[in-house]
Amino acid sequence: MAPINSVTGQVESSELGLTLIHEHMRIRSDSVFVQFPHLYDEEKEFARAVAQVNKAKALGVKTICDPTVMELGRDIRFIERVSRETGVQIIAATGIYSFHYIPPHFQNRDIDYMADLFVRDTEVGIQNTSIKAGFLKCATDAQGVTPDVEKVIRAVARAQKRTGVPIMTHSHPGTGTGLNQIDILLEEGVDPKRILIGHTGDTDNMEYILKVLDHGVFIGMDRYGLTAECTTENRNTTVIELAKQGYADRMFLSQDHCCSFDWYPEGLLEHVLPKWTMTYVLEEIIPELKVSGVTEEQINLMMVDNARRWFEGK
Repeated sequence: MAPINSVTGQVESSELGLTLIHEHMRIRSDSVFVQFPHLYDEEKEFARAVAQVNKAKALGVKTICDPTVMELGRDIRFIERVSRETGVQIIAATGIYSFHYIPPHFQNRDIDYMADLFVRDTEVGIQNTSIKAGFLKCATDAQGVTPDVEKVIRAVARAQKRTGVPIMTHSHPGTGTGLNQIDILLEEGVDPKRILIGHTGDTDNMEYILKVLDHGVFIGMDRYGLTAECTTENRNTTVIELAKQGYADRMFLSQDHCCSFDWYPEGLLEHVLPKWTMTYVLEEIIPELKVSGVTEEQINLMMVDNARRWFEGK
């Protein structure tokens, strides 16, 4: 067992239960909210998050990992409020989400300065609260490992070494950035068992996925409901094949759902992506996987045991 920081206090890894590894209570543009707060309705966003989390809870979800960090509008009090309202354990992250640049504040300071902030979030508290981060987050998209992105990855790695909490990434399989992330994290001395390469399921390129898995990391098949990068059918085919090959103990199923998401006009995503909810995996995907031969034991690995092992480093 290992103690884990949730937004309402420490929980033991043995108490995680059914876990959604990658969901967002809310995503909003940090700078837009600060400058134009009239555009946002806090109570409406809160109600949306509570509704989604309660639906997941009704299906047995006990824990949600929310990787909302800087540049995604992290508001730790908002996440805490949702957790207390629903009774679902939510584990928050620290880190920076950037596809190519970081603010000059960080550009003009060294890697360890940034790592110190991530450690503070984990050991002291986030945003001048006593609510502590339970894992680390970094991102590398199609723009690749720019100097600023590399700085974040290395800072996350160094913070991991100092705190022991695991790392989750946003990767872009189409350009192979998961492998780039692994190279840097391993160079910094991170244990592969503490690494989750997120969004690996955005491709059905088995050669690429197996190369990622060869490093001993976990992978996120975590964007069910999003179809631009990969269809649901292809996501399922990949998960089924990997399960047959014995990799259920290295996969996570989730949706990367955002209860509120200000990058797009109101109502657009609901129209374009009607299946993209926090319960799609549980309501539709898992039954389909079972019909195709994925066993109950393998489902339990992907939805329960792997989260515990990731946090414990096993």
